[in-house]
Amino acid sequence: YLAPISCSPSFHSLEEVSPIMLNQKFRSLCLTAGFIAAMSVSASAADITGAGSSFIAPVLSKWAEGYKAATNNVVNYQSVGSGAGIKQLLDKTIVFGASDKPMSDADLEKNGIAQFPMISGGIVVSYNVEGVKPGELVLDGKTLSDIFLGKITKWDDAAIKALNPEVKLPSTAISVVYRADSSGTTFNFTDYLAKVSPEWKEKVGSNTAVEWPVGFGAKGSEGVSTTVNQTAGSISYVEYSYVVANHIGFAKMKNAAGKVIEPSLETFKAAASNADWAHAKNFNLIITNQPGEKSWPIAASTWVLLYKKPADAAKNEEALKFFKWSYEKGQKDATELSYLPIPDSVAKVVEESWKKDFGTK
Repeated sequence: YLAPISCSPSFHSLEEVSPIMLNQKFRSLCLTAGFIAAMSVSASAADITGAGSSFIAPVLSKWAEGYKAATNNVVNYQSVGSGAGIKQLLDKTIVFGASDKPMSDADLEKNGIAQFPMISGGIVVSYNVEGVKPGELVLDGKTLSDIFLGKITKWDDAAIKALNPEVKLPSTAISVVYRADSSGTTFNFTDYLAKVSPEWKEKVGSNTAVEWPVGFGAKGSEGVSTTVNQTAGSISYVEYSYVVANHIGFAKMKNAAGKVIEPSLETFKAAASNADWAHAKNFNLIITNQPGEKSWPIAASTWVLLYKKPADAAKNEEALKFFKWSYEKGQKDATELSYLPIPDSVAKVVEESWKKDFGTK
């Protein structure tokens, strides 16, 4: 914190000093104040702000920490949900947005925005069921959709028991918890349910916010994780790193190939292996319910959104430096948090697109 500096002499009386001495001290104080002020402006000029996806928040926070250590430049990011992040970007109160649902071609063109993928990972089903350890429960798409449709209301329902013959399931009421804010995590989760359940597709559909048939909402991945942790009998969906950080239960899933698999970097990578980013227009590609014996069924990605011709081009340039640094230096941090970094080959395609979209060299 820098206290306000005044360019006025601080003597008890003007008689204490000669006019020459007064002038020298006054000039020295003003030069010092000017230097400190200039340094302060210079330091803040490189700071960039972003907001949106809570899915990417843990790894983005880690990247920002490393980037500051390497460059002394600050990236401030608010985990407010994809929808709120896009709104803030459209309101031009932030430099970049982050969303787990890509913007449509029409919206990108209308608003003069470009998007590119930054990370992939897995959304998992989280639960708090007495006597059932993390990773002990198995679910499939139909059973999961029936739970969120309100058709299955008890943990010892026959459909859940059939998938878990060795697990002692209590006759506890199921409390569905969903994201109360506009969320890309919700988009990917409901996209998966719409792909595996015709009833879900018809009655609810897929979007960043939907009319949930049952349950109650919590704000952000942080709020969902806390609510599940505190609510007996609850079930929800959240990015994998939040489950690990909050020590809450997570389910194994039966995937599109009919195989029961655990959430892991390996299964997230298997799901993302089908992603052909290089040929996807505006990098618009959804990776839920992918084929493959090891593919995690609810895999997702996060896109960064930036104006092509912003009012402050220097801020955009600094943001792109940060994302380039993250592609090149952030892979270890990403994998340690069980995210899947964008492959080097894709990062090169993305950086090539920056020349066209942002005029980078």
